[in-house]
Amino acid sequence: MEVLVGKKIVLGITGSIAAYKSALLIRLLIKSGAEVRVVMTESATRFISPLTISTLSKHRVLTQIMSEDTWNNHVEIGLWADLLIIAPLSANTLAKMASGECDNMLLAVYLSAKCNTFVAPAMDLDMWIHPATKRNLELIKNDGVGVINVQHGELASGLVGDGRMAEPEDIFDFVVSHFDKLKDFDKKRVLITAGPTYESIDPVRFIGNFSSGKMGFAIAEEFAERGALVTVVSGPTTIAIPKSQNIEVIKVKSADEMYESCLSRFEEAEIVVLAAAVADYKPKVAATEKIKKKADDLVLELIKTVDIAASLGKVKKPHQRIIGFALETTNEIEHAQQKLERKGFDFIVLNSLNDAGAGFNHDTNNIKIIDKQFVKEFGLQTKKVHAKSIVNEIKSRFFA
Repeated sequence: MEVLVGKKIVLGITGSIAAYKSALLIRLLIKSGAEVRVVMTESATRFISPLTISTLSKHRVLTQIMSEDTWNNHVEIGLWADLLIIAPLSANTLAKMASGECDNMLLAVYLSAKCNTFVAPAMDLDMWIHPATKRNLELIKNDGVGVINVQHGELASGLVGDGRMAEPEDIFDFVVSHFDKLKDFDKKRVLITAGPTYESIDPVRFIGNFSSGKMGFAIAEEFAERGALVTVVSGPTTIAIPKSQNIEVIKVKSADEMYESCLSRFEEAEIVVLAAAVADYKPKVAATEKIKKKADDLVLELIKTVDIAASLGKVKKPHQRIIGFALETTNEIEHAQQKLERKGFDFIVLNSLNDAGAGFNHDTNNIKIIDKQFVKEFGLQTKKVHAKSIVNEIKSRFFA
């Protein structure tokens, strides 16, 4: 596979009977032109010999941070890699990854790596379906780790069910697909806004909204996985910063701060996705000290915040694409189409607070993509699925 020529891949092997499959995976990767370095846990060496693995990979296998008075630099190999694959991934190593433990060379490399990480779990049925395993899988997924699904079949215990590690050929195809996707937006600059803005009333109070930033960050991760260099300008959120060398996050609070940060990065961006829920109004004057409760009524004079979308639209170059978002509660399509025209978006993503399971703080959303010609409905899906659909739409329309 030409796409793998010259790619630097670190393969982690943990203690599982499926470790024997790693030998074939190494051969497939090297035959396709990749350079493979292998890190094994101590328990993995009881299932397959490091001598076998080093012979196949043509490099010394790393098993210890210290070996024969020599320090093996986990940071160096973590930074060297274009991709880290852990196959097989045991329940024990999964639990350690989820909790951030670092008691062996492989975990040290994992915590040091700046590249994407994929894991191929392998364990018995009862371990696979245990709530702790499911919880740990969700934790590493939230850290940005990709999970290659287990397969159904006969297990080492003699049981039949889910838990078999994916076959080497399937993992290989997964790796090829990953590097193929990186060509979609290879090194293209993407600017994304996410989350709410907070407009200060006084030092302890603000005008804001309930936006979580989940949609904007999901779009950022999808672009990054497909090779783009992404800058996220984010209002106050509790979203964990994605673990990707392709994503830079700029934290801001107010609409003015978001505008200034966007303007400073706008010229270099080819794609701009304005997913933030920017406050429409702010206090004309923010008190410098906490406002005391003295009267039954408090009147705040509000003024409009800067219109980030309209301002960027005025300086938009022909090669740039701007994608907007609209959250509506009434006459949704009509209002979204008006916003599309008014702001000069290339298309707009509409979501509604009237749909159950959609809107702020949900993991799901119900979106429509709208331009001057048509309305395309996507139904209720997770925000990660919608992020993929939005990025696919940008790819097919403007970069096919």
